[in-house]
Order: sequence, then C-alpha cells, then structure tokens
Amino acid sequence: MSERILVVDDHPLTRDALASLLTQGGFDVVGEAADGAEAVARAEELRPDVILLDLRMPGTDGVAALRELAARGNPARVLVVTSFTEPSAVLPAVRAGAAGYVFKDVDPPALAAAIRSVHLGHTLLHPDVARLLIAPDRAADPARLTPRERQVLAEIGRGRSNREIARALGLAEKTVKTHVSAILAKLGVQDRTQAALYAVRAGLA
Repeated sequence: MSERILVVDDHPLTRDALASLLTQGGFDVVGEAADGAEAVARAEELRPDVILLDLRMPGTDGVAALRELAARGNPARVLVVTSFTEPSAVLPAVRAGAAGYVFKDVDPPALAAAIRSVHLGHTLLHPDVARLLIAPDRAADPARLTPRERQVLAEIGRGRSNREIARALGLAEKTVKTHVSAILAKLGVQDRTQAALYAVRAGLA
C-alpha cells in the first residue's frame, strides 16, 4: 500500500511538479495546500501519512502549521521541503515536530527514500541541526538509565521505530513504548527526536 501524501507549498508550479513526481513514483497524493492554515485543515480532513511542507509561505507559515498539527494530535509525519541550507533556518521546524527535511533540489530517488523513511518513524536530520538541537550542557547522565533502557535508547539513536526495536531486542512493542516513556522522563527530553540526538551525542548509537 502506497504512502498517502499531502503537498504544501505556496507556489502552484512547485506543488504540481511535486505531485506529478510523487504520483509517477508510486505514491498516493491525496491533496495539496497553499499555506499553513490550509495544510492543517486538509491534514485533518484527509489524514495523510506524510506531509511535504514548505517553510516560507504567506499567512500561516510552515512552523506555525507544525505547531498546530501537534496541538491537534495529527499523526501525519512531516517532511520539510526547503530551499534554506542554513541549519538555523530549519531548526524551528524540527523543534516544532518535523521528522526531517530535504532541500528543494533533492533528486527524485532521494526524496522517495526520505518519505518512506519518515513514514516508518525515522528521523532525517543534518548533523549540524542535531548539534544545535541539544547543547552539551543539556545532556543528562546516561547512568540513570537501566541497561535495557540504554539498549532501547541506542536503537532509537539508530533511527529505528518501536516495532523495529521490539523485533531487534525480542520485546513486546508495548514494552518498548514503556521504556521509551521512561527514557524521555529520565533524560529530560521532550520527544523521540531529542532522545535520538542524545544517543548519538553520548556515543550510544
């Protein structure tokens, strides 16, 4: 079953080009939106698997849309498609819940791979963004984690989903979810992305 995609960009030509490219690549483009407010409304209506989101749009921009999607508990994974190459430019989007980002000149196979990766629960971040997300003084003591929690954290750092972690460690997926919740609480991080970055910084992944 192909991933259901919502394309969000304020330029009609860009939307059309992305939609055509994705359809040819076997994806199911369920809708398009021209700004952040429309993106949130369409995401609620269509419930896509992945949203391709531009950052700079008139009215409600991409970061505001990400915050609103998170507030509504929308389960769609968001992949930012941006022309900005500076890590600091995409950092607010990642903090607001984006699963990763690609540049607008990305080649089609790489874009397809990125979409499938974030849909599986993985996170796509440039190392420079990762360094900005978690400063060294925010790192918690990994000794607070149990041996099993350290194993789970290492798998999170490798970009694996709960299902993949359960399979790798021989655990029930529900047990993995419990471990993940404990890890977030003990490390004082807000979400899975920050836990993955911590794992990388701590040399666990």
